[in-house]
Formats: sequence, structure tokens, C-alpha cells
Amino acid sequence: MSKTPKNFKSKKFNNAEEAVKYISEIYSTNIAYLQEQFRNFAESKITQDKKIRACYPYIKITSTKAYRSDSRHSYGFVARPGDYMTTVTRPDIFDAYFQHQINLLLKNHGTDVEIGVSDTPIPVHFALGENFHLEKDLDVEKLRQVPDVFDIPDLDIMDDEIANGTYAAAAHEAHPLALFTAPRADISLQRLQHYCGSGARHFQNYIIFTNYQFYIDEFVTMCRDIMAPTDDPELKKQRLEYEAFVEPGNKVTVNRNLKMTGLQDDPGKVISRLPQMPAYHLKRPDGSGITMINIGVGPSNAKTITDHVAVLRPHAWLMLGHCAGLRNSQNLGDYVLAHGYLREDNILDGDLPPSIPIPALAEIQQALEQAVAQVTGHKGYDLKKIMRTGTVATTDDRNWELRESIRQNLRLSQSRAIAMDMESGTIAANGFRFRVPYGTLLCVSDKPLHGQLKLPGMADTFYRERVEQHLQIGLLTMTILRDFSAERLHSRKLRSFNEVAFQ
Repeated sequence: MSKTPKNFKSKKFNNAEEAVKYISEIYSTNIAYLQEQFRNFAESKITQDKKIRACYPYIKITSTKAYRSDSRHSYGFVARPGDYMTTVTRPDIFDAYFQHQINLLLKNHGTDVEIGVSDTPIPVHFALGENFHLEKDLDVEKLRQVPDVFDIPDLDIMDDEIANGTYAAAAHEAHPLALFTAPRADISLQRLQHYCGSGARHFQNYIIFTNYQFYIDEFVTMCRDIMAPTDDPELKKQRLEYEAFVEPGNKVTVNRNLKMTGLQDDPGKVISRLPQMPAYHLKRPDGSGITMINIGVGPSNAKTITDHVAVLRPHAWLMLGHCAGLRNSQNLGDYVLAHGYLREDNILDGDLPPSIPIPALAEIQQALEQAVAQVTGHKGYDLKKIMRTGTVATTDDRNWELRESIRQNLRLSQSRAIAMDMESGTIAANGFRFRVPYGTLLCVSDKPLHGQLKLPGMADTFYRERVEQHLQIGLLTMTILRDFSAERLHSRKLRSFNEVAFQ
């Protein structure tokens, strides 16, 4: 039985692919060590008194200059000379991401990157994987012993100080190289499995959030159609863009139009009920497919899921949902393209005060407007017949309509708000906070200030009639955004004064 993990020396690399291979070797070896030791512990073969420990790999760069090869770029370089480091995890998920970020560092700074073993322990919970549960597989006495034998998650090193801009490195410490440390990323990967019912490896780079199951049902129907074989050459060409569809429980359906890919259907795990925020993944080989998540109702859910999706560093996320139209000139079924947010959800006030403006991102806005025009057939000035651009107010009170109108309507009028919902402001604000490009396209489903309340019969008819078109607009938007370069999407508007190098 191995008493200590293999000793890895720190190495310097001027080749990103080789650097990532070494990260993977360190991580996989240390994870295998912890898994072996845990099996021995579970079988009562552990007799040593010393805590069993293995640590995360790190990436480090020492720069004598702050430089970027192209001033238009928003990431891939350090802000000033010095040492910069981050711990990293799950190269099986992040290998392409690590390679891209390291390539940019090598290009911009002309110096090697250093890879080695950090002094940050890997908690045993994270080493055992997303589907292992200590509470289920150990008896009470063994559970009590776990913290004495292994490292467990330490919330003191899992906060969002770096992303919030409040972290200050001590004089002897390296500056952060990424927004998220390895433990912070690991806890989110675990939570994604818990809340969404599918492993983080399936999540794609383009995320659509919705607050209604109707949208998910329509998305599932579309995705299953894409996976079905066809003899129509044009239709087949479109379907071949995607390789698989993944549902909660990690159920995988492979595209029947593909041949000799090595991919196989997987029935996954049978689940008795859907998870809290089920996720569905229309996958492309390079990860640039679409993930859709039903986040349910409210800003708390919106913050919860975006806190965790953010560690995957997606290229864009959108909110597609319903809202209350606040203007009498709006009709049920009209679209609302948010270009500002009145944030009265309160959920992010401690991390991003409501006084901080959340700007509209031109790339996202243009893609959404283009998609609305293409799907609906309305062009130019005629778009105003079915879509209004303006401020969306986000509240944490589902029964906001029941407040006295004098107190409520004055602020809505002063802000020029055109719609009210419960999630959009939170999703946009967390996108801004975590440097993930964001956008919102809502659909007016009721007008409570003008006597048109959301009641069962009216709401059901509206949902059936509008959902398919709205979803098509969202999917087309993602297709348009996919043609943008990552550098263009992750613009300088989302970066702070002393920004980390990694996107």
C-alpha cells in the first residue's frame, strides 16, 4: 500500500500541449492515490496516524513585463510584472481550456510556464468523483473518522474574492492567474451534477436558461429529431453538426446520422424524479453545442446555477423566459430585449451592489435582434411591432402586483422599465461578475398593470403558441454567436482594472 503520492518535480514548459499533459499526469496520479487509500480506509486497512494527503497541480508564470500581442484582446496576459499562479483541477474537462490559456501566456510574455504540485490539498470528496456519496457508502463510525484521515472541503479557500475583485495577495504570495481556484471549481462541478442531473463533462459552451418546462419540452423534441436519421441531404448536413444529446441521469443518445465515431448510446442512471434544475445538452465535438437548463422560478435559483456554471467558462449564456409587460402598448406575445436592468432581486447585493451598472453587450444584443428578425420575418423598423428594447426590472417578490401601485409604479416609471421578471437581472449580473457574456430575450405573457393577469386558461394557450418560436430565436442566436471569435465575445467590457490572465 502506497503511503505517500508520487513525488512530482516542478517543470517549465514552452509548449502548451506538453504542459497540459503534465497537469493531467499529476492530477490523475494524485486522484488515483487518494482513491486507493480511501478503499483501504473503507476496508479498515488504514493503520497510519499521519493524515493521507495529495494536492492539486498548479500553473505558474513569472513575468518581467505586462504585454499583449494585440491591444484588442481582453485576456491571455498579466496586468503587471510579477509571479502569477492558480491551482487547477479536472484536466479531463478543462484540457482544451488550459491549453488555450497557456498558449496565450506563452505568446504574450515569451517566457515558460511552470507546472508542479501545489500545497492545496485535494478534498477526498472531490477525488472520489461526482457520483460517490460518503454518507451512503460508509457507516457512522467511518464517517466520523474521515476528517482525521483525509482532507475535507475547506470553505475558507472556496470563496469568490478573486471574481469579486476583493482578493489581495499577501506580500509573499503569487497573484491569481484565474478567477477560480481548483477547490472552488471542484465544488461547482459537484453541485452541477446535484442540481442538473448530468455530469459537468456534458455541459456546452453556449447556455440557455429558462424558467418554464414548456421550453425544455420543446428543446427535447427538437434535439431528438436532430438525432434521428434522415435521407434529406440538406437536413442531414444540419443534423451532422451535433454528435449527441444528453438528458438528466447522463442518458446519451448518439446522432444516428454519424458513422464510425466511437460514440455509443448510454441509458445512464435511472432517476425517479427530475433534479431541481434539470439540464439538457445538445453536444458538438468541440464543446460548442447548446446546454439548456430549467432554473425554475426566482433569483435565488438564478444565482445558484450561474455561480456553478461560471466555472466552466462558457462563451455566452442567455435568459429565455416570460415576463410581465409594463407598457399598455405591448401585446401578449411581444418580445422584450433587455438593454438595462433594474435589479431589485437583492440576491447579489453583497457581491455586486445594485449601484453597479450592468451594460448591454453589443455582440449579444445584435445577435438576438438578428435572430428575432430572421425567425419572425420582421425587418428593420417593423421589428418594433413585435419587440421592444429597454430596461427589465427583476424582483424577488412573485406577487409584486399586489403592492400598492403608487409606491411601486413610480420607481418603475422613473427607471423606464418595460418588463418585470424574477431571474434576468440576476443572470445578467452574475454574467458581468464572472466575465461571462450574457443577454436576455423575454416574451410578454401578461400585463397585470393593465388588467391582463396571468390566469390558467390564458397562460396555457399563450405558452403553447409562443414557446416554439421563442426557442428557435434562442437557438439561432447561439448559432450566430458561435461564428464570433472567443476574443470578440469575451470583450474588454467585462474585465476589471487588475484582471486575471485566464478568460
